[in-house]
Amino acid sequence: MPLPSADQIRTVVRRALDEDLALGDVTTAALFPKPIPAHGTVTAHQTLVLAGIAVAREVFTVVDPTVRVIRALADGTPVTKGQTVLTVHGDARSLLMAERVALNFLQHLSGIATLTGRFCHAVRGSHATILDTRKTTPGLRTLQKWAVTLGGGQNHRHSLGDGILIKDNHLLLLQGRHIGIAQACVLARKHAPHGLRISVEVQSLDQVREALQGAADVILLD
Repeated sequence: MPLPSADQIRTVVRRALDEDLALGDVTTAALFPKPIPAHGTVTAHQTLVLAGIAVAREVFTVVDPTVRVIRALADGTPVTKGQTVLTVHGDARSLLMAERVALNFLQHLSGIATLTGRFCHAVRGSHATILDTRKTTPGLRTLQKWAVTLGGGQNHRHSLGDGILIKDNHLLLLQGRHIGIAQACVLARKHAPHGLRISVEVQSLDQVREALQGAADVILLD
């Protein structure tokens, strides 16, 4: 998945800042009534795959357009412990207001990219591919799936409309109508938009055989 659009990033950033700054930063306002020039750095505390720089940039820009990003590594860069990944300069009050939200995005997305990278490294040399799921944080799916690709993984379905996935709850409902996995695959292929792959989650070898009988394109071991 490519970098989310500027509008997508801005929407998520504004929502996050609304949570944190709905009543302003009362501590900073009380202690520093006047502008103070300052710079801040973000340093890696462990080896990681960097993700979220584009989002962190937007956080600082939305809080204060005069804040300048002096230095930033690229998203997807392997980073070692102690390495500086981002340096910003501007009014200290703006940096203080933006820092936690910017760090939250950097830490969360880098965590996803880093863990994905470990999984990808573990299967290197095999025919296995690391895929993600739709089990994402509401409102952050696009960013989280982007982070997966930075770590070397691949995206599975982005939404319910991206492919047929017959799961246990579908099968449970179909059982009440005396419809098995093979017939479910036939029904899905008949009524779904043309060209969509049909995946089936199975829990036994018998279900694998039924899915094969129904010509499922993908069989997932649940």
